[in-house]
Amino acid sequence: MFKKIALKLLLNKWHQGGFSVVFWDGEQENYGNEPPAFKIIFHKEPPLQFHSDDAVLFFGEAYMDGLIDFEGSMDDILRVVALNTQPQEPKREPLMTPSDTHIQRENIHHHYDLGNDFFSLWLDKTMSYSCAYFKTAKDSLYQAQLQKIDHILKKINLKPGEKLLDIGCGWGWVIIRAAQQYHVQATGITLSTEQYKKTKQRIKELGLESQVNVELMNYQDLNADKWQFDKIISVGMFEHVGKENLTKYMNKIHELLVPGGMSLLHTITGMFEGTPNTWMGKYIFPGGYVPSLRETIWLLPEYDFHLLHTESLRLHYALTLDHWFDNFKEHIDEVKSKYGERFVRMWSLYLRGCAAAFRVSGLDIDQLVFTKGLNNKLPITYDYIYKD
Repeated sequence: MFKKIALKLLLNKWHQGGFSVVFWDGEQENYGNEPPAFKIIFHKEPPLQFHSDDAVLFFGEAYMDGLIDFEGSMDDILRVVALNTQPQEPKREPLMTPSDTHIQRENIHHHYDLGNDFFSLWLDKTMSYSCAYFKTAKDSLYQAQLQKIDHILKKINLKPGEKLLDIGCGWGWVIIRAAQQYHVQATGITLSTEQYKKTKQRIKELGLESQVNVELMNYQDLNADKWQFDKIISVGMFEHVGKENLTKYMNKIHELLVPGGMSLLHTITGMFEGTPNTWMGKYIFPGGYVPSLRETIWLLPEYDFHLLHTESLRLHYALTLDHWFDNFKEHIDEVKSKYGERFVRMWSLYLRGCAAAFRVSGLDIDQLVFTKGLNNKLPITYDYIYKD
């Protein structure tokens, strides 16, 4: 009885939207200020200790453990979550110190070093683990990921012989394609051992050792006396640096860019500052922080960065995640045999939930292009980006 009372107190805090709950003893109750759009079904009562003050974490863990299931659209579920999750100031972490490099490496290992075999089950051939770029809804995932890579490389207006840095280079397709198509000197850095090994192998197989280099290191360890770049990109990495390190990221870009150099920042953004998803932070991306668009842009003038172009790819990411989940479903038995039922439920919730969040919660993804100082030598229009 006490557990049900505590749970009802938690559910009664969610006033917006509408949903119903079927408790383990068969009782059903509606919550919110709208007709129920989905249903939460308890198969059994929760454990003695549960997070009675954090509904997102509680229901995420309950789903992983098979205590509950949902009936209804994930879009409806995430809409209600968004309506009832008020902005709040996150717990502040100390600024990055040398010892934090180990922490960041561990955080990256937690997610990205699950293994190339795992990610290859549901990513496309490019192994791109970031938002694709769909010119039509019928584009294949592989086609859309190549279009994303090309879209990024067009935006930074690459010229032969320039030096390009990709911070958080994943499996290396961007730096390899940049070298092949634009004849630049491309360097990628990653903290993921699995990504580093695979990228190094592919560079060698393609005979690109003289043009492409990959390093297993933290971006903060790049020495500006040794490394200088004409163009710097970062795709899906900014979300991992942490709120207190956003300024450190911008400062490092300033140190590494030549005067007039161009940078592209591809990052998930939120509507408001300080609204961390506790379940995501605990199980999917430890140490991560999704910045708001305005706090990101606010930083630019402090480093003499001049914003040239910004583009939202929100619905592109929803489509990308839909493709990933469809691919994931095709290999569920294989994933379950290796990682277990709880892992399958966790990753299913992550992929489905993120897709829905991009559609209904205000979660966004933006590409920002900016220069270090003024650059008067760039094309006067942006036609070069969108021409085929």
